[in-house]
Amino acid sequence: METVILAVVIAVVVLGALGGLVIGSRRKKPLPPPPPAAPDITAPPAEPHVGDEAETPRDEPRRTIEEVDLPDGSAPVAVEEPPAVEAPEIEIPEPTAGRLVRLRARLSRSQTALGKGLLTLLSREHLDDETWEEIEDTLLTADVGVQPTTELVERLRERVKVLGTRTPVELRGLLREELLKLVGTDVDRVVKTEPADRKPGIVMVVGVNGTGKTTTTGKLARVLVADGRTVVLGAADTFRAAAADQLQTWGERVGAHTVRGPEAGDPASVAFDAVKEGKEMGVDVVLIDTAGRLHTKTGLMDELGKVKRVVEKHAPLDEVLLVLDATTGQNGLVQARVFAEVVDITGIVLTKLDGTAKGGIVIAVQRELGVPVKLIGLGEGADDLAPFEPEAFVDALIGD
Repeated sequence: METVILAVVIAVVVLGALGGLVIGSRRKKPLPPPPPAAPDITAPPAEPHVGDEAETPRDEPRRTIEEVDLPDGSAPVAVEEPPAVEAPEIEIPEPTAGRLVRLRARLSRSQTALGKGLLTLLSREHLDDETWEEIEDTLLTADVGVQPTTELVERLRERVKVLGTRTPVELRGLLREELLKLVGTDVDRVVKTEPADRKPGIVMVVGVNGTGKTTTTGKLARVLVADGRTVVLGAADTFRAAAADQLQTWGERVGAHTVRGPEAGDPASVAFDAVKEGKEMGVDVVLIDTAGRLHTKTGLMDELGKVKRVVEKHAPLDEVLLVLDATTGQNGLVQARVFAEVVDITGIVLTKLDGTAKGGIVIAVQRELGVPVKLIGLGEGADDLAPFEPEAFVDALIGD
């Protein structure tokens, strides 16, 4: 019995010890941290509204209306005026009378090879067949053309044979006479701008790309203004972006009004409006610049005929000037032939005659079309377009 009691006591003690250990371990375990307190959130400053200050207003002393210095009204308040747009300065073109004579030196620099070459050959002691062949070659090289060359050589051979002695003065006079016959001195070379029964005169300028057509139209306006005429320009070249601006600049320099239309617009419409405004303004001449075109493009050439027909609803054209680049030589004759089939060419303008061009092209193109050269271009200057004067031209060819 005592043994059982002892065992029970031991069991109770053991169980008590184990319970104490469990309770002790539970007391030593750390408690979880308390939840964090909610942070203090500071609201951002509100965006300033119109009229509000960006900063927090501060207490500052303010002046009363009596303390503010106000203008007494004795001095006027200056109001700055916007800068005025200056009108382009009107230029006074160089007079056209004798202009080619003044430009003769420029022409002769590149053209005297023809005249000097012929005079050198004609001055030989014996003019045999070989020499005459050289004379023919010289003329052909100068773009005179086959038929005019044959005629000139035949007349020269006959006159030299009759003349006998050939001093330099006699040879020069002989060559001058024969060249003048080929160039033509009895042809009317005046640009028709003064119809007797109406105003204005109407001039249309045509040509292929790159011949200087728009520039020539602007220079022709200067020629007319220099002669005391009033001008309206029609920018009917609507296919080249800068053409209308270029023509308007030329017009502004001499006080000529320019009629233009939208880019890529109908050129016939622009030409029609130009003549209409010219009549309303009472000007003397309307110059119509047309789009450059390749002579091989049938559609574009037909359109040129349309421009002519539309313009003639107002009045007949007084002049149709064909602009040719003198440096193209015989190729220019092909262009001239095609243009003459579409519109009635009444005159030729030869440009770039001061460069590598041969003077004989004047004779060849007149013979090809049966119309006279009326104007020639002798440089890039504004007044380098001159009325064609046969005597001054031939004198420049053969030199002094």
